[in-house]
Amino acid sequence: MMPKKARDGDDTAGLLAYLYGPGKRDEHVDPHMVAAWDLFVDDPARSPNMTISDLALMLDAPVYALRGAKPPKHVYHVAVRNPPEDRLLSDEEWARVAAEMMHAAGIAEKGDPNACRWVAVRHADDHIHIVATRAREDGRQPDISWDVVKMQARARGFEVEFGLRQMTSGDGTARKWAKTGEQEKAERRGLAEPVRETLQRAVREAAAAATSDADFFTRLSDAGIRVQQRIAPDGNVTGYKVAMPGDRDGEQTPVWFPGARLAPDLSLPRVRERWNTPVAPSRVPPAEMWRAAEEKVRAAAAQLGAEGLHQGAGDVAALGDLIVVAAIVSPRLVRSQIKDAAYEFERASRAPGDRALEGQARTLYRESSQLLVQSTAAVGRNDAAAALGFLLALVHAIEAAQRWHEAQQHRAQAEASGKAGRLLREAVEVTAGAAAAREYRPRPKRTSARLAGQRKAAAPGERPMAGVVQEAVPEHARAVLTDPAWPSLRARLVEVERAGEDPVEVLATVAARRELDSAESIAEVLSWRLAGWRQQRGSTAEASAGTRPSSTAGGGTGRSAAPTRKAAPAPRRRPPGDEPHKGPGRAR
Repeated sequence: MMPKKARDGDDTAGLLAYLYGPGKRDEHVDPHMVAAWDLFVDDPARSPNMTISDLALMLDAPVYALRGAKPPKHVYHVAVRNPPEDRLLSDEEWARVAAEMMHAAGIAEKGDPNACRWVAVRHADDHIHIVATRAREDGRQPDISWDVVKMQARARGFEVEFGLRQMTSGDGTARKWAKTGEQEKAERRGLAEPVRETLQRAVREAAAAATSDADFFTRLSDAGIRVQQRIAPDGNVTGYKVAMPGDRDGEQTPVWFPGARLAPDLSLPRVRERWNTPVAPSRVPPAEMWRAAEEKVRAAAAQLGAEGLHQGAGDVAALGDLIVVAAIVSPRLVRSQIKDAAYEFERASRAPGDRALEGQARTLYRESSQLLVQSTAAVGRNDAAAALGFLLALVHAIEAAQRWHEAQQHRAQAEASGKAGRLLREAVEVTAGAAAAREYRPRPKRTSARLAGQRKAAAPGERPMAGVVQEAVPEHARAVLTDPAWPSLRARLVEVERAGEDPVEVLATVAARRELDSAESIAEVLSWRLAGWRQQRGSTAEASAGTRPSSTAGGGTGRSAAPTRKAAPAPRRRPPGDEPHKGPGRAR
């Protein structure tokens, strides 16, 4: 929950007319009052007995009653907004929020009959506007010292009470959220996300990969983004702004976003910090890209924050850039998880206060980023097995960053690190499952006999999967079957069986791929590995269906061969009971 105070004004009626109106781009939906200083104040939107002008006069009455000079800026305006991922609050809950904010700010303390007058207007699902008059009924001025700090402290209490995302007050590291009007504009245009979000991601990717000003601006242009540089009289570039093609306001003027309005670390001076201290280019064969990057990341994780507070801030910033780059070049199998991890870690990459640019860990992270950027066209880029070690190293690096933030009492950053780490652990397990599928060699005789008995006992998908678990992983069966994630794992096993494979053999194979004793949820880990297994088997089946059979034992690399369509059905759609060593099994 984010209370944001606007500049004081002098036009109560004008502000109310805007809040109750359609907005600049028709973004205001169902404007109405949720609370006021008096329970019996009518809402101009829902009562014929009250107009916006009447409400403004009632709010301003204590100002007109003041003896002597009137305050030049008597309109107090606060917007209270929730992040997009929070649940929607009811009008009654927003009414409580408004009253508590006015109490905390010193505008209208509870039980004070002479407090200032105020109203709260809601014209969107995720926020309210509070308008107050800075004149008390007794003719005195309200004491609003430290009002923003006090409102932020009360917002932290509401986050716990209402089950909202818990934020950190005033450390200057929060991302710039898209406004309600921007979200509604994206919906009208059929966009998947607001333009601000798209620009944030594109600029961050360009900054993480760039090595100079020219490289940065070239990457932005190559990404299809409009860029304007701010050039000083001496010819130096002092800033920039970006816009999406086709994104215009009501006057058909491009909507520009300076870098600092996208995120605190995307202003040009902060972007330049990435290459002001250059790193030596790595001379590593493309085939060794993942292994070399893994070694650097492991070494950096062991040193993160060891050189001091400011160096630690620079270390986590460089780690954030590395995750962004990794998301770009990662195997398709886990690219979505790594992109989500980069999004979550963004807050963790911005530590409060200054950051130092010279540090061993930061240098290693930057070298790893440049290594991945230089090797994006390397053979094996989409080889999930080759990237597994690097992903494991990245998990350890994020865990180190989380411990460092916890030691510095950076609550929001530590929470963001935890979320990013969980997403990367999922990517690791999906990758492990895919690697197991690539190396899998089914045992035809055992599988055929098992499937023959299964056809007599139950139809596909009806086999008791608890027995499968007990047979495949007996040492973990009790923990798995009592795990909240067991229903998800059971569904994965049913998918495996319906695909014509032996669930016992498959589950035992993925379970043996990596140790399970350290997992917080063994059932969840196995479910992730089976997801990777199914994706790998499905992609192999597609490749087998589109190319002629190859005698190559390794299989799976038939991309260079010209696809030849066959009349036979695709192996991945084989009905249960067919021989599993045909089709995908041969491709293994």
